[in-house]
Amino acid sequence: MTDKPTLKVLVVDDEEDIIEIVTYNLEKEGYEVRAATDGVQAVKKARIFQPDLILLDIMMPYQDGVETCRQIRDIPELKNTFIVFLTARSEEYSEVAAFDVGADDYIHKPIKPRALVSRIGALFRRDNKKEPDSTKIEIRDLVIDRSSYTISKAGKTIILPKKEFELLYFLAKNPNMVFSRDELLKNIWGADVFVLARTVDVHIRKVREKIGDDYIFTVKGVGYKFNLI
Repeated sequence: MTDKPTLKVLVVDDEEDIIEIVTYNLEKEGYEVRAATDGVQAVKKARIFQPDLILLDIMMPYQDGVETCRQIRDIPELKNTFIVFLTARSEEYSEVAAFDVGADDYIHKPIKPRALVSRIGALFRRDNKKEPDSTKIEIRDLVIDRSSYTISKAGKTIILPKKEFELLYFLAKNPNMVFSRDELLKNIWGADVFVLARTVDVHIRKVREKIGDDYIFTVKGVGYKFNLI
């Protein structure tokens, strides 16, 4: 029997005590942990360490968490890395900005170590429960391959962060069916991740920017659907 590989977490925060507490609790649960104290350092370490998950503070010197997340999401090798924001800020626009650049979850400070470890574990468990699917969805000039998490349009490869990919794949797998924002949140983010319904709108906009406006349609007052025609 082959042991599962150790999951890797990069903790990014400019407060050393937070790094110490989070690192201690994650290592106790068997995670391999590295740390960075600012956004610039985080991008460099993420390229080398290739973490499965990044805990990312928003307010940091040199480069804030939002810009750091944006840069990490542009690295193809990290397209499947979870990014969870840690922040003391509670304004809605901060949360929207986080999801706008590709965050998977958003946790408010002060950090409760046991709750944090539980949330991280839930993200990984939900990811492992996703059905293996080796089939490709081919619609017009769009090819979506769930087995390799790749997308191509007219032969050109398009890189989507994990949540954007999952959202597109889910809608394309259920063409012409209308899903509300709450239904999409439940199916893509899960019931145990607390995010704004507006997060769906942000991700839909991001997907449209990359694949075009003629695939995912808005049904006013209801939600979204993937159109076959």
